[in-house]
Amino acid sequence: MRAKKMNKVTTATAAVLPLVVAGGLLLVTGCQSEKNALSPGKPDLSVSGAYLPQPAMADMAAAYFTVTNNGGEADRLTKVTTPLSADATLHTTEGSQMKHAAELEVPAKGKLSLARGGTHLMLGKLSHKPKTGEKIEFTLHFATSAPIKIKVPVESTTFRPQD
Repeated sequence: MRAKKMNKVTTATAAVLPLVVAGGLLLVTGCQSEKNALSPGKPDLSVSGAYLPQPAMADMAAAYFTVTNNGGEADRLTKVTTPLSADATLHTTEGSQMKHAAELEVPAKGKLSLARGGTHLMLGKLSHKPKTGEKIEFTLHFATSAPIKIKVPVESTTFRPQD
C-alpha cells in the first residue's frame, strides 16, 4: 500500500512539475517583455570632458562638454543653467558665424559634443571672472531626461584636444 501511495505522489508531482516550470518561465518572460515594452528606447545620458577655459574678459566665457547617449531614443539639450551666468545660451557655428540654438539633439546611441569652433555654450553677464582651478556648477536640462548636475573645472589652457 505504501508503494501505491508513493506512486500516486510521484505521478502527481511529475504531472504538476512541468506546469509549475512553464508558469515560472512565462512569468519571467512576461516581466522581461513588459520591461522592454515600457522603455525600449529610453535615453541613457552621461556627461564627460567638461571644461571652461579661463576667460580673457570679465563678462563672457564659453564652456565645452560631451553628452553621451547610450539609450535607444534621442533626447534634446534644451538649456543649461549655472550660478556663474544668468545668460547661458547654446550656440552652433556655421562657417565663421555663431548662431543661437534653442536646443541641441543628443542622438540615440550617439554623442553631442560641444567643442571649440563648433557647438558650444556661451556664458554672458558673468557673476565673477572665474579663475584657474575653480569648479563651476552647471545643470543640463533635457526634453525628456532628468537634469544632470556637473562641476566644470576652469582651466588655464586656451586649447584642449577633443575627447
